Amino acid sequence: MVPHGPDAGQTWLHDNQRRGDFCLPAERCPGRSSVARYRIGRGTMKLVTVTIPEKAVTVGSRIGLADTSLSRLFGLLGKTGLDPGSGILIRPSSGVHTMWMKFPIDVVALDRSLRVYKVWPNLVPWRFTSVSTKIHSVLELAPGQIEACRIEPGDQLALEE
Repeated sequence: MVPHGPDAGQTWLHDNQRRGDFCLPAERCPGRSSVARYRIGRGTMKLVTVTIPEKAVTVGSRIGLADTSLSRLFGLLGKTGLDPGSGILIRPSSGVHTMWMKFPIDVVALDRSLRVYKVWPNLVPWRFTSVSTKIHSVLELAPGQIEACRIEPGDQLALEE
């Protein structure tokens, strides 16, 4: 199979594929597993959709779940940007940095129940967020997504696989 993806630099790996076989998201790839994974660095991340049910807003439908040591370590390092609707959910994490990154990101801090604790819109490279024991996970999004989705402290997020 020839590697391909929804846009330059993004490739998708399904559960029933070997490393090196890439495909489009499951809904656009007939005959493939329904669980798509997003390739980051040397590993892959399971993809989830993040919504705000009370506002009927989809924050992102291509959010990588960084819940392993390797995926949390690499995060967005090496990426040249994020498209609206994509990002990563890092858990557990009590704060993030943008050291060595090449682009700004929107950062959303979440508590254990996925309630928004704090937001950092347009966090530029070479910055740190504050660290708190109340923060359990962090959602990194394309710049402008916090404003576009009207994300604010107190919003309850939901994950869909």
